[in-house]
Amino acid sequence: MILSDVVFKGGSRENKIYAAIAIFIIVVIILTVFFSSNQLTEAKIEDCILGDIWREDLGERDGDSQLMGLEKWVSYTYRNNDSVFPAYVTVTSMKTLFMMNEDELRDQTLETIKKASEQGIVIDEDTKVNGERILFKGHKTMYIIYDGNDTSKEPNEKIKIIGETWNCGTSGTSIICIGVAQTTDDKHNNSEINMTHWTKIIRDKEGTFGLGDFKGDDGLIFNVVCH
Repeated sequence: MILSDVVFKGGSRENKIYAAIAIFIIVVIILTVFFSSNQLTEAKIEDCILGDIWREDLGERDGDSQLMGLEKWVSYTYRNNDSVFPAYVTVTSMKTLFMMNEDELRDQTLETIKKASEQGIVIDEDTKVNGERILFKGHKTMYIIYDGNDTSKEPNEKIKIIGETWNCGTSGTSIICIGVAQTTDDKHNNSEINMTHWTKIIRDKEGTFGLGDFKGDDGLIFNVVCH
């Protein structure tokens, strides 16, 4: 073997090592940037909007991640303090590798609503109302509303339920909100329909769902902060 062959082969081996190190460093930098940009911004309702009647149920806070943390979600639940006409709103934020499209969000929202049947909530498909509106942060959302019954109680109580969803381009998250409010009190033979908490859940400044109590800038879902 001549000396030039030794020098050439040795240099080639060193070049491969340097190239491997360079590739490794580049991969580390890319992954660092990617992971740092994949932080989940948690959508929530601020205390100033909740007021004295609503609060977060800390025991219901939930979340998880998968794919080494590349996909993650977190959920906050807010309840009122009315034991006769209970109501709640759940705000779920999702960060995925590729942001969900409208069809996927709509399907996920419907699936979430229908899962409520496991908790005794039965929706009336014939009462379905769907549409779009603009929230305080400027996001255009898709919503779907049903009447239903809470069969976990005896006697059964009437409820109203809304599922609303949107993509927040600023935070790179997909948001799904589910709001449920009991509107009757048959247990105490009260035939009056109480819409107080329902209107608080869905109210917005444009009066999308009606005037009077349905119009205002302090609606819970209307004021969800997602970025």
